[in-house]
Amino acid sequence: MRKAVLILMAMLLLPLHSFAQDTRVQESRKAALEREIALIDKQLKENSKKSYNALNSLTLVRKKVADRKELLAESDRELTRINAAVKSKKVEIDRIQNRLDTLSAYYSKLISSAYRNRDSRVWYMYILASDNVGQAFRRIGYMRNLSSNLNRQGDKIKAAREELQKETDSLMVMKFQAQSVRNRRAADLASLQSEEKEAAALVSNLQRNKTRYQQQLAAKKKQVDALNREIERIIASAVNGGKSGSKTSKPVDLKLDAEFAKNMGKLPWPATGPVVDHFGQHYHPVFTKVKLPFNNGINIALAKDTEIKSVFNGIVKQIVVMPGYGKCVLVQHGNYFSFYCRLGNVSVKAGDKVSTGDVIGRIDTIDDMTQLHFQIWQGTKPQNPELWLR
Repeated sequence: MRKAVLILMAMLLLPLHSFAQDTRVQESRKAALEREIALIDKQLKENSKKSYNALNSLTLVRKKVADRKELLAESDRELTRINAAVKSKKVEIDRIQNRLDTLSAYYSKLISSAYRNRDSRVWYMYILASDNVGQAFRRIGYMRNLSSNLNRQGDKIKAAREELQKETDSLMVMKFQAQSVRNRRAADLASLQSEEKEAAALVSNLQRNKTRYQQQLAAKKKQVDALNREIERIIASAVNGGKSGSKTSKPVDLKLDAEFAKNMGKLPWPATGPVVDHFGQHYHPVFTKVKLPFNNGINIALAKDTEIKSVFNGIVKQIVVMPGYGKCVLVQHGNYFSFYCRLGNVSVKAGDKVSTGDVIGRIDTIDDMTQLHFQIWQGTKPQNPELWLR
């Protein structure tokens, strides 16, 4: 019996726990989106003080718009949950009110009975009028229990009223939360409209200065091509060196290689920030027929001087300095490689062993971009880092 009661209590408390857990997850997600928006705002302000990079600014603004829309979606989901909880709470309040009404009606009957029998002479006459001894004893018992019944019923009514007040207060809190969410949603909607206008202005600026930005794009393509060639050269050298039989070459650490492979989708992020440029082939957001340079990695927007950490155990293979990318660190993990670019200063040197989470450098602003360029390679094939990071 006790076990059944505990199970019933757990079932009753489960929805409350689930609601609280959902709220915590939602608050965490909302806070992350707000941090991303604040970081992007800061980068946009820094951009405006320097040589204006409209394409980078448009990328940042569009990411901010996407985050803002997600915040609005979070608000909508939160309102849906709160409204469902309010509806459930109202049902519970009605149930308690009905029970309170029933208790009060019964209490009124007890009071009426006590009032009718308030004179002790009436009590005696009531007992003496019994048909038999058994009925007389029953009536005596009834008189004795009337007072205790009144007290017990009064206690039940008091408890029901306290429960009703508690649930009513809880309902008021939920309604206040709902109104706060509506107010926040209205503010986010106004910000979204402003940000969409900002994006439209950047698009217009790009369209007016097409020749200038095509020149910038051509220069950027040269930087990307140079970086990719250098990475491919270093990795090819490492892979081929590991396969050769010469005394100077170092064989690939197969154990480390296998451990890295097993951690696909579980690697920690080198730094926490929004991904503003994803892996693969993309087209210009305005000149839609123009291909952008193929991205062998991802770009993560960060605050300047953010610590960049190794995503796995490995050996620093090489450190290079590239135009448009600043200092870059290549870490070898068996037959896998992780690559970190746009570092202002580096905390490691070639040949160093690093562990997961070790700081390898700090991010810097390069060509008006405070963004980590991060790549993962399996042998000589670039991988989508977002499939490897948790």
